[in-house]
Amino acid sequence: MENITLDEVDRGLLHALQVDGRASFSRIADVLGVSDQRVARRYRRLRSTGMLRVVGVVDGRRLGYESWALRLRCTPDAASSIAEALGRRPDTSWVHLLSGGTEISCGTLQRTPAQRQELLLNKLARTSRVLSVVAHRTLHVFVGGRIGWAGLAALSADQVARLEAGRAYPGHGSTGEPVVSLSAGDEALLRALSLDGRAVHADLAAATGWSESTVKRRMEQLCAAGVLFFDMDVLPPLLGYQVEAQLWMSVPPAELHATGRALTRHPEVAFAGATTGPHNLAASIVCRDDAAFYRYLTEDLGALPAIRQIETAPIIRTIKRAGALLTG
Repeated sequence: MENITLDEVDRGLLHALQVDGRASFSRIADVLGVSDQRVARRYRRLRSTGMLRVVGVVDGRRLGYESWALRLRCTPDAASSIAEALGRRPDTSWVHLLSGGTEISCGTLQRTPAQRQELLLNKLARTSRVLSVVAHRTLHVFVGGRIGWAGLAALSADQVARLEAGRAYPGHGSTGEPVVSLSAGDEALLRALSLDGRAVHADLAAATGWSESTVKRRMEQLCAAGVLFFDMDVLPPLLGYQVEAQLWMSVPPAELHATGRALTRHPEVAFAGATTGPHNLAASIVCRDDAAFYRYLTEDLGALPAIRQIETAPIIRTIKRAGALLTG
């Protein structure tokens, strides 16, 4: 990995892209008080290294999909290849290889119960080198996706408000609204945005066969319906975070929402969600080093009285994250 030191402009750019992944360089530059050429140059430098990317993400709930978190225990010789195979699947959103190299953590979206059964009961269950599979339905997300990681905060509240006010593709949809159906053109559009969330309208028109005006209008519709949003994915080491881990916590149901909300204020938490199962609160965290990880476990999480039990597993390799796309 290229050794890059971030300055105030870089950090402001990262936070701005978290607020609005498709904000123009000129609008970001205006908020940061620098030239748009400087912002564009910094973005291209970070993107060319693979440390930063903006992706279009599908909110599966608005399409009627089921969200599941899987934990697989594999034979030592097979975990890496199985994790890579899961990463190639279009229905997985993130895939991690955990401590010891024999456990895989994976997030998946399934369109139908039949697809869920095919993956869980047939595909994985019949793979001889998969020793066990534990599947938890993800019920609610506290941090992640639309709700950005607090560890990126670099802008003032006024700067964030200015970016939000000028957002070209605001999302308003909720899970209480009717499920949205996608056309073949929509699928092509979303597939292209999953590769580059900042792709220009001309490239998206070429991918879909639509006109640029149709692309722009359909993106506005999908965002307004809550189907599409834009996520900024950055490698934690770029920000000085060397330790990543997954946590599974047990919390009494009456305290689950309040505890999950408390995690939104922790800059170490990159993802937190309520799930089914005895460990009903899952989280992904990033810390600067082992000492910071220890402090977070004993002090910050230790201060949350509703947490009855915590299981931890360091992430030793990330195969896939941010940008899974379900295709036909």
